[in-house]
Amino acid sequence: METYTVEFTGYAPGALGRITELHACYYADHWQLGLYFEAKVATEMATFLTNFDPARDGAWFAKVNGEIVGGVFIDGSDANGQGARLRWFIVDPAYQGHGLGNRLLAEAVSFCKRKGYSRVYLTTFAGLNTARHLYEKFGFRLCREVDGTHLTGTSALTEQVFELHLPSQSRA
Repeated sequence: METYTVEFTGYAPGALGRITELHACYYADHWQLGLYFEAKVATEMATFLTNFDPARDGAWFAKVNGEIVGGVFIDGSDANGQGARLRWFIVDPAYQGHGLGNRLLAEAVSFCKRKGYSRVYLTTFAGLNTARHLYEKFGFRLCREVDGTHLTGTSALTEQVFELHLPSQSRA
């Protein structure tokens, strides 16, 4: 019997490699994104994890029988400026439809509320309709679209920025 869990760890051994692998495989299979995209994910996530501060940042992993099958991160380093950033949200396609993505986003948004962040934003690209539906379910709204060539190095994609405004409250 499979056991589905979502847990906050900040770091889990193998998380950098596994989340990078999930992104690389999914986006290569569905969007023909290659090494440039995989390296961008790995490099940026490695920098984030190296500077991870549990007072401002969050990381949650969906696990099935102890194996990471998804994750989401909150980068709070510019929460008082541009806003907290939701990053690297993904669920292994084999485990989509089991509520793991919903649980991951719920944890991330709840964390932002507890921290008193007033704005959370994410960048993605046009065409990820299932993810967009989930973002909108949590109150994220599309605020702009720009050329997304920098995401891939070659392919012309439309980058989308979604934001969520949270009620003002004192920071924890």
